[in-house]
Amino acid sequence: MVIAEYLGQYPVTLMCRALNVSRSGFYKWHNRKPSARQLRREQIEGKVVELFAEYKARYGAPRLAHELKDAGLPCSKNFVANIMRYRGIRARNGKGFHYRPASPTMINVEENRLRRRFHAEAPNQKWVTDITYIWVKGSWAYLATVMDLYSRAIVGWKLDTSMTEKLVLDTLTMAFSRREVNPGLIIHSDRGVQFRSVKYLDLVRSSGCLPSMSRQGNCWDNAVMESFYSRLKVELIYAEQFGSMEEVRSGIFEYIEIFYNRKRRHSALGNISPAEFERRCA
Repeated sequence: MVIAEYLGQYPVTLMCRALNVSRSGFYKWHNRKPSARQLRREQIEGKVVELFAEYKARYGAPRLAHELKDAGLPCSKNFVANIMRYRGIRARNGKGFHYRPASPTMINVEENRLRRRFHAEAPNQKWVTDITYIWVKGSWAYLATVMDLYSRAIVGWKLDTSMTEKLVLDTLTMAFSRREVNPGLIIHSDRGVQFRSVKYLDLVRSSGCLPSMSRQGNCWDNAVMESFYSRLKVELIYAEQFGSMEEVRSGIFEYIEIFYNRKRRHSALGNISPAEFERRCA
């Protein structure tokens, strides 16, 4: 629902009135507990994005369905095709493969400066950022993260109950406080309304950085961040039953700061952790 995208920026009552939606109906929808079917779809959707990135857009729905079966997530090729249409991704397998043009009504859209060049020669040359949803008993939480592509370390993150401009501002501010920002640092995101806000773009530019955005409907343009969220959900979120924001915040802190950044072996780094990679390459 579009109202959820603008929570914290406009009054809920005003948005409900403009869209002819009852306020109680919106909150009932927003606070609903996802069904087992919804949770399974979310898990499969994350795996589809991960596999699509791993195979560099070469696999369509039939082959991805076989990969999912081998990964213990059996489903039909039609189900996978539905997910791919929803995420706006298509395999490189014929004349039908193309990118959708930018919407003429979308404002503050930056060019794709990253252009899927996910390798960096040094720290703080290329960062990627995004937001994901996490179910916390009775409501949704929103996690924003910033990753340095040099070591794949998460250099900034924040968890909140609202997906607002402040969420991405605080996340980026944390990253700036922890790292030495080099002029020309590319900070890549999707075209979410939070990343197109004036305050966010002003923060990026005033720090000497260059904003970059994915093309419309192309999660592959930010595949590394999508892959991180997929692993986070498989290795933490789906394995736990978080009952409060404090519990999920503690769990994410342990996962990112203790496990992922300092201990988790990363295949793209020669099977060492981000912290160890940076230490060896310093």
